[in-house]
Amino acid sequence: MKIPDYITFTDNPKNTLDELLERFQPDKIAFLVDENTKAHCLPLIRATDHSLIEIKSGEIHKNLDTCQHIWSAMTDMGFSRKSMLINVGGGVIGDMGGFCASTYKRGIRFVNFPTTLLAAVDANIGGKLGIDFQGFKNHIGVFQDPDAVVVCDQFLKTLPERELRSGFAEVIKHGLIFDQSYYQSLKEGSFPEFEWNEIIRKSIAIKGEVVAQDPKEAGLRKILNFGHTLGHGVETWYLNSGKSLLHGEAISIGMITEGYLSWKLELITKAELQDFVDYLLQVYGKFDLPPIDEVLPLMLQDKKNVGSQINYSLLEGIGKCGYDQKVDTEWIEETFDYYENLK
Repeated sequence: MKIPDYITFTDNPKNTLDELLERFQPDKIAFLVDENTKAHCLPLIRATDHSLIEIKSGEIHKNLDTCQHIWSAMTDMGFSRKSMLINVGGGVIGDMGGFCASTYKRGIRFVNFPTTLLAAVDANIGGKLGIDFQGFKNHIGVFQDPDAVVVCDQFLKTLPERELRSGFAEVIKHGLIFDQSYYQSLKEGSFPEFEWNEIIRKSIAIKGEVVAQDPKEAGLRKILNFGHTLGHGVETWYLNSGKSLLHGEAISIGMITEGYLSWKLELITKAELQDFVDYLLQVYGKFDLPPIDEVLPLMLQDKKNVGSQINYSLLEGIGKCGYDQKVDTEWIEETFDYYENLK
C-alpha cells in the first residue's frame, strides 16, 4: 500500500512549510486557525509573520456563517487565484478550510497541517471537504485533494487524551474493515502508549489504498463508512442538542451497533462481534444513547442512502467489509437495546 503523493511526514514543520512555499510560489498566504491551534500548534509551523484567519473551535461552528467569515477575510486580504490557505487544525478546520479554498474564486491552493489524530488518519485523506447544514453533518461539500498534507506527530502532544482517543476510533475502524493483522496489533498494544508515527502511516496507507480504487465513493470507498451511519445519527443528535460527544465516541457506538447488524445478517460470528465489542468498550466505555425515534430521521439524510432506503457498510469478518447492505428498520431499535444492555 502506497502513501498518497500529496502527504509529507516531517519532524520539522517550519522547514517543510518553507519548502512548500518555494515550490508553489503563492502571491499571498494566510493561516486558518482556531483559538487552540493558534496557541499550541501555530508556533511549531510559522517561521515568519503571515496573516491569520481565526475561527472558533468545535463542530458547532462548521457552518455557512463561519465560511462567510473565511471568504470575507480572504477577500479583504486581496487573495487571488494564486494565493494559498494553510489550514492548521483538526477535522473541522481541514474540512471547512479546504471547502472555502476550493470554492473561493473557483478554487485556490490549500495545504493542511492536521493537528489531531482524527485529522491525520482520516479527515485529511481522500479529498472529502464540507460543512454541516441545517443540523446535518457534512451535508454540503465537494471532493478536492489538498495540494499538500504535512503530518507531524509532535502535534499530538498538544492534545487532551479524550481528543486522541476520539481519533483512535478511525484507526480501529481501518483494521476492522481492511486489515485483520493491523487490528490485532492494536489490541495487543495499550492506548495511548503507541508509536503514533507508525500508526498514522499505516492508517493513511489503508485509507489511501481504498480511496485510490474509488475516489468518488461509487463503491468500495463506502466501506470507510462502517460505524458512521448509526454513528453520525447519534453524533448529529448530540450536536443539535448542545451536548458533548466527540466524533470518535459516536463512531465507537456506531461500530458496536452496526457490528450487531453484521451479526444479525450472519456476516460475522458471535465470537467476532464479542471480540471487537469488548475492545471498543475497553477503550471507550459506554455513552448515553438518544431516543431512537429522534435518530432515525437524521439517518435518512445519510449521503449513502438511495431514496428512503438506509444503506449500511457492514463487516464480513474481521478485516473485511461490504457495502450497500439493507437492514430491516425494526432491527435498529434492537441494536440500541443491545448497546444499552452491554456490561
